[in-house]
Amino acid sequence: MSKDVKIRKGVNIKLKGVAEKLYTNPANVSEIVLKPSDFPTLTPKLLVKVGDKVKAGTPLFFDKENEKILFTSPISGEVTEINRAEKRKIVTIKVTSDGQNLYESYTQADPSSLTKGVILENLLKSGVWPLIRQRPYDVIANPNITPKAIFISAFDSAPLAPDYDFITHGHDEIFQYGLNALAKLTEGKVHLNISGDENTDKAFSNAKNVQINKFFGPHPAGNVGIQAHHIEPVNKGEVIWVLRALDVLTIGKLFKEGKYDASRTIAFVGSKVKSPKYVRTVIGANISDIINGNVEEGGRFISGNPLTGTQIAANGHLSYYDYQLTVIPEGGNNQFFGWIMPGFDKFSLSRTFSSWLTPDKEYDLNTNKNGEERAFVMTGQYEKVFPMDIYPVHLVKAMITEDIDNMEKLGVYEVAPEDFALCEYGCTSKIETQKIVREALNLVKKECS
Repeated sequence: MSKDVKIRKGVNIKLKGVAEKLYTNPANVSEIVLKPSDFPTLTPKLLVKVGDKVKAGTPLFFDKENEKILFTSPISGEVTEINRAEKRKIVTIKVTSDGQNLYESYTQADPSSLTKGVILENLLKSGVWPLIRQRPYDVIANPNITPKAIFISAFDSAPLAPDYDFITHGHDEIFQYGLNALAKLTEGKVHLNISGDENTDKAFSNAKNVQINKFFGPHPAGNVGIQAHHIEPVNKGEVIWVLRALDVLTIGKLFKEGKYDASRTIAFVGSKVKSPKYVRTVIGANISDIINGNVEEGGRFISGNPLTGTQIAANGHLSYYDYQLTVIPEGGNNQFFGWIMPGFDKFSLSRTFSSWLTPDKEYDLNTNKNGEERAFVMTGQYEKVFPMDIYPVHLVKAMITEDIDNMEKLGVYEVAPEDFALCEYGCTSKIETQKIVREALNLVKKECS
């Protein structure tokens, strides 16, 4: 039975630079880079060397812990660079495009007519599998385990996030193909979670083989982990798989077209972008092909959203899971008695500034921390923006002390770093909460899985 869930804790941070609902011409993809660091706990094993010719869908490396999980090239071309760090750790793999868009061939059929084994094999061999992640640990899903349920978020509530309804519009059949494939992979339900605050595209509202749930309220209502917590929480020993609706499109294209189509539509956004729009590109693309003179000076480039994204250079590359390229002011300017001033142009989660008087105002925020790290004390700030039935400060402190027993008691198996992004943003102590959560999840996986 479908559920309606109201998220009361959280906040929408409205920033300037929302993408206009228009597509620019597809970006000219000159090269892509895959970074094993995008996949927590992964130990990559190379399958190619510099100079090798590859097609889109040709395996580049695999997971040493689970050799079934392959990572394939998003484009056709030549492997031109493999960077390593200490102990020969693989940092990046670069493929330079040949401009021909050649593809490896995979099974092409409606997943409804295929067995679970065939679907799994197609997802794994094509390199599409890493799009599916799991709780606990927020890592790539283990294909050897059957999840109790699968959760798909059909909206993103983060600042400047792409509009999933706009991107998915007109792709009803492909999206349904993806859902049909996922439905064969679990004995439980496939939950498609849509926003109840906005009109939903028919690709979502008419979807079959799923339970459609509506979520109302502010960010992080769009986080799939938050959604799962309010429908089927993850207990110790249980596993769920999670992904976004845009990932389902990639799965659907695999079965509809019989190829690994790594193209994706991203939101190119932020106050430093002259004309924020939607851009068609591919996984791992060089953002210099996307920028193309459409950015003002003095901006920070972020692959992802401002709360959870990764800072990259102007010639850097999109991270594997990101559907957003954000450019906001770099900041770095100290303000004399800044906390005393009325702050009409500043945003605050409390009533420190006057932003609470203008809830619909858009802000041009920069990257200033407005303080430095200090004692981690109980303030109640985390609880105001953390919509889980979990004590977030107690859990983070257990993570800092590496107390696995307490972490398990306090709900570590349900969380992911992105769920703590607002906590980190509003933290008076300036604690790098997301980094702490990621390191703790890695530790628990190593010790308990």
